[in-house]
Amino acid sequence: MRSLALKPAARAAGTIQLPGSKSISNRVLLLAALAGGDTVVRDLLQADDTRVMVESLSRLGVRCVVEAPGVLHVPGVRGEFPVKQAALFLGNAGTAFRPLTAALALSGGEYRLSGAPRMHERPIGDLVSALRAMGASIEYLAGEGFPPLAIHPGNVRPGQSTRVRGDVSSQYLSALLMALPLAGGGGIEVEGGLISKPYVDITLKLMQRFGVAVAREGWREFHVPPGPYRSPGAITVEGDASSASYFLAAGAIGGGPVRVEGVGRGSIQGDVRFTEVLEKMGARVAAGEDWIEVSAGAGRLRAFDLDLNHIPDAAMTAAVLALFADGPCTVRNIASWRVKETDRIAAMARELRKLGAEVEEGPDLLKVTPAKLKSGVAIDTYDDHRMAMCFSLVSLGGVPVTINDPDCVAKTFPDYFAAFASIVR
Repeated sequence: MRSLALKPAARAAGTIQLPGSKSISNRVLLLAALAGGDTVVRDLLQADDTRVMVESLSRLGVRCVVEAPGVLHVPGVRGEFPVKQAALFLGNAGTAFRPLTAALALSGGEYRLSGAPRMHERPIGDLVSALRAMGASIEYLAGEGFPPLAIHPGNVRPGQSTRVRGDVSSQYLSALLMALPLAGGGGIEVEGGLISKPYVDITLKLMQRFGVAVAREGWREFHVPPGPYRSPGAITVEGDASSASYFLAAGAIGGGPVRVEGVGRGSIQGDVRFTEVLEKMGARVAAGEDWIEVSAGAGRLRAFDLDLNHIPDAAMTAAVLALFADGPCTVRNIASWRVKETDRIAAMARELRKLGAEVEEGPDLLKVTPAKLKSGVAIDTYDDHRMAMCFSLVSLGGVPVTINDPDCVAKTFPDYFAAFASIVR
């Protein structure tokens, strides 16, 4: 396993052009494939998670063509995958595995879906139960409630309704929303609270771009009309707001100004609200339609106690920012961290303690009390791209830090460490 030693840094300033959003990229790829007509997707994220989606669509008969770096021509199949029998390997890409499970379960074919070992530990039972209630035929090939899966032709009647839990992962709801037009539309009732609502909002807005407008009653009931999806002809992917959080935090810690380009006030991504965390901590924030800039405020960053359920990915960056605050910080309502690329609550607690912080770990929270940063700590990343990226910020505390397995960032941001190096002094 390779390691990367980051030298102590005293300043962060500069401009970063963000890669495309992972959440938008994989949703757009699936919707473009299912639509009637061809779609040109611009500024597509080029990383592991989108690669497995493109490869899977190809195995299903969707022959995507690269027209230029970050530009993909996707020929739509009008809701009917040409290949009716396939085995797909989806790595650890939840934004590919969950939506494809739903779309294939409603498409009348024989499919096998598997992934990396961690993907086989991430629950999918709530989505499978919702699909079975509609008449889909899905078989667990190993542990009950977990991948890998075998999907068989089912008996799904048009206009079916179903229920799904919303308190484990919003990806289950997003997967059902995107798949239901293939089955003649229908209704979805969310049981319990719905987490990560901004990610569901991304799904709804992108579905509307492809001609399917979902009606909802609050966040409890959704009414999906029948398809087909219609291509908008061309669509541009926003820069990744979750990835922006590391650079914006660097501006708050390291003086700044640090500007990210590709995402701004006009974003459909909820993680742009990470700027609210920075403002509460005393950083200076400015934004335009497609850019955000952050500089340090006066004095140390202020402590916080915040419910960050709406921005679970960027909340990891906030937990590392707590190391630089003037008192204890609490990140609340983050139970979904437990079922991500790793158990992020346990992993974050373990690595923050290595750096000298006192950490209280709860079922759905982290409380971090900062202390003098320990020098030369080696951070384990658990094959989790966000662990690697957010802990790079420790070097801005003036101490060297080593990131183990830095190449795990290839999942969403292969050039992350080069980009980070370009703004630190």
